[in-house]
Amino acid sequence: METMETDQVPKVSAPDAGRADVIVAAAGRLFLAPGFGRVSMDDLARELGMSKKTIYRHFPDKRSLLTAVLDRQFAGIERALAAAAEEARGRPFDVRVQGFLIAAGTELGRIGAAQLATGRGGDPTLRLYVEQCVDSTIYRPLGELFRDGHRQGLLSAPPELLSEITRGAVERLLNSRLPQELDYTAADLLRATVDTVLYGAIRPAQRGNGNSGGNGSEPTHEKEAVR
Repeated sequence: METMETDQVPKVSAPDAGRADVIVAAAGRLFLAPGFGRVSMDDLARELGMSKKTIYRHFPDKRSLLTAVLDRQFAGIERALAAAAEEARGRPFDVRVQGFLIAAGTELGRIGAAQLATGRGGDPTLRLYVEQCVDSTIYRPLGELFRDGHRQGLLSAPPELLSEITRGAVERLLNSRLPQELDYTAADLLRATVDTVLYGAIRPAQRGNGNSGGNGSEPTHEKEAVR
């Protein structure tokens, strides 16, 4: 993952590292919660039971602290995606793609990355940083996965097109009210989206049966099957 090219987050000595970690953990709970833009450094100081002066000794401003929070969160996303990739190792290509995207969508939703990236954070520099983190952590590995599938002859569409379609779906679903309106989780809808991208939305009708259906490799979009 890329790091922000600034000196905003100062180096801390070993004795102070534990306190810095405590500050970052508490900031993550507050700043990445809904409505985090209204959370102040005073709120954080009260949460921690320490003075703002102590916080500022480690992090000179709110932006530098939130940058450290994002670094911590995206490191966790990288670990989660590595675990998902390891679990899917040796399995069919579609299962690998689905596992990667479900893990990615779950983790991005957990930290509110899409909301930060689309402007609700209120800080253009941080929004750009989130976009860079999401690109390096999620979409570059996803693009390589699609290219690998294309090299193996498993994909007929250009991998770049699939990457763009999937990227748009992930970010739109994380910002959408559709999951609540349909009583699905974002992961449910993302799984259906992956099915649609990989297999197509229209299933052929079975001969002698007016109902649509398909073989075991085709997606089933009914709610019971998606979950």
